[in-house]
Amino acid sequence: MLGGDPRKDAIYFVMTARFYDGDTANNRGGSQHTKSGNAANNDPMFRGDFSGLIQKLDYIKGLGFSAIWITPVVLNRSDYDYHGYHGYDFFRIDARLESPGASYQNLIDTAHAKGLKIYQDVVYNHSSRWGAKGLFTPTVYGVRDSQWSWYYDVPNPSFTYDGLAVEPGSGKSYYTGDLWSTPEPAGNTCRNWGVFSGFYSAEGYKVYNCQWPSPTSGMFPSNLYHQCWIGNWEGEDARSCWLHEDLADFNTENPAVQQYLIDAYNRFIDMGVDGFRIDTAVHIPRVTWNRRFLPALEQKLISKYGAAKAKDFYVFGEVAAFVNDKWNRGSVNHSAQFFTWKERATYSADDVTAAIEQFNYENNLGTGNQPTSTNAFLQGNVYHAPDHTRFSGMNIIDMRMHMNFGDAPNAFNNGKDSDDSVNDATYNVVYVDSHDYGPNKSSTRYAGGADAWAENMSLMWTFRGVPTLYYGSEIEFQAGKQIDCGPSCPLANTGRAYYGANVEGSVTAPDFGVVSSASGAVATTLNKPLVKHLQRLNQIRRAVPALQMGQYSTEGVSGQMAYKRRYTSGTVDSFALVAVSGSATFTGIPNGVYTDAVTGASITVTNGTLTATASGKGNLRVYVLALPNNPAPGKIGADTAYLHP
Repeated sequence: MLGGDPRKDAIYFVMTARFYDGDTANNRGGSQHTKSGNAANNDPMFRGDFSGLIQKLDYIKGLGFSAIWITPVVLNRSDYDYHGYHGYDFFRIDARLESPGASYQNLIDTAHAKGLKIYQDVVYNHSSRWGAKGLFTPTVYGVRDSQWSWYYDVPNPSFTYDGLAVEPGSGKSYYTGDLWSTPEPAGNTCRNWGVFSGFYSAEGYKVYNCQWPSPTSGMFPSNLYHQCWIGNWEGEDARSCWLHEDLADFNTENPAVQQYLIDAYNRFIDMGVDGFRIDTAVHIPRVTWNRRFLPALEQKLISKYGAAKAKDFYVFGEVAAFVNDKWNRGSVNHSAQFFTWKERATYSADDVTAAIEQFNYENNLGTGNQPTSTNAFLQGNVYHAPDHTRFSGMNIIDMRMHMNFGDAPNAFNNGKDSDDSVNDATYNVVYVDSHDYGPNKSSTRYAGGADAWAENMSLMWTFRGVPTLYYGSEIEFQAGKQIDCGPSCPLANTGRAYYGANVEGSVTAPDFGVVSSASGAVATTLNKPLVKHLQRLNQIRRAVPALQMGQYSTEGVSGQMAYKRRYTSGTVDSFALVAVSGSATFTGIPNGVYTDAVTGASITVTNGTLTATASGKGNLRVYVLALPNNPAPGKIGADTAYLHP
């Protein structure tokens, strides 16, 4: 782990299998290669890899990013598993991502050598539909008759599935011979084994009971897996039932399940990853996080790095609240900020009972009786030491801003409304769109145009939180395209399309946001106006501590998007006034000399008032106060189409 305050970093989010193909030998199309339309495009679902990511680390550094969030790396198993969220063997790296000389460890080490952090996406809530190897994998009913012989491969006891190796008998890397049995196996608990269900597959084939994994069939043991489908997404069952047939829901209140996951993810801490992005965090009770997973994570980090450096490990959870409300349809248990807090009541020792007790206790208290925090806010113009004594250990993706990012002013005005209910909103991960949704739960990638993207970036890179960009947004890649349609359409037509053509060629980045040489298609990409804007924003943010870690205030500030920020710690004292896409007046500020990081212009304030003017959408003013032993940096970077006088 590199260490250092995670708020100093900007994050670039990549789907490894779709970013850059460094080794064609590990490309795999899977069972849906032809049906999806990927075959017609010569575009296997597993295409990008660690080799490709290693080769393009300088591209990411050249954009100015110092942290990379990558999709899950554990061995997956499903019909369409390139994204990484269908974990099958949590103790094994997916072989379709690795190459000789380009293992996951090689990626971590090479990134660290360049000053780049690796944030690994992890899943505690569920496994693949085929269970989790080493914990429980179900045997399903299968028969190699005239209808199903294409699907149920002949068993080969000497072959172990790893997603990459081709089983010689079937000729498949997506071999299924170890998953099925026609005779009812010893110890089977699945009801009505092999009985015709009365239903037919899409091909018109008979479907039998116990042929497909299901929570309600008795196929999965109740001590290890939950036994229901979610019925109410704001109810208790959203934390104790299955999301989808491909996502077998762990009984995370069971000690054996807990230890399996703790042991699996401790291995990646030993490899040196710098943080975890936690998938589907809302679907595990907060009390389970606070009792089991987060303390185990902290204990592991302290034992490896010591208490001080352990705090630099960045944990941010996905609590998918797709509403514009401060609280998710009035349910505190399903709201992102809820997960940043420790428990405030004592519950039963049994984790299953405690989960129900915690849900009811907080649900009955409601939204008006939740803890509040001033950790993100200045006191006038003064930074104050934050109080993290009630912090759970999990930061969050800022779903409130994400949902409101139809435009930057809306995200700013509505997003900050939740900050008093987050333990410390300066640690929020902020993005416009992702591999799942665009703003307002749009199913398409953001398509507001380059000017709107420039404005969004100017806000994210100067307001509180950790700015995060989904791969390709720097060139409006796949803007307006459906983000995900599963195997029902080619990946090339979606927001998860292969990015490699845009970064072919060579690039050298001696520093963050600085490119010394580039050739080929990547040179064209790096020369685009929005990329230049992003590079300069990263340079400015890295030079002004207030923009990275500062508390903020809008007190005494006029302007559509304007705020003051300050960070004070030890010898560092950084105070900045920010205006985005227009004029702003700041009153009641300290007197002194303020210098704009965009233009280099200085203003001497003698009456506590400063007026800043940033003309043009996405343009920006960052007036930094010269303080003892903390001089303003002056103009940072060269003028761009969006950042200029």
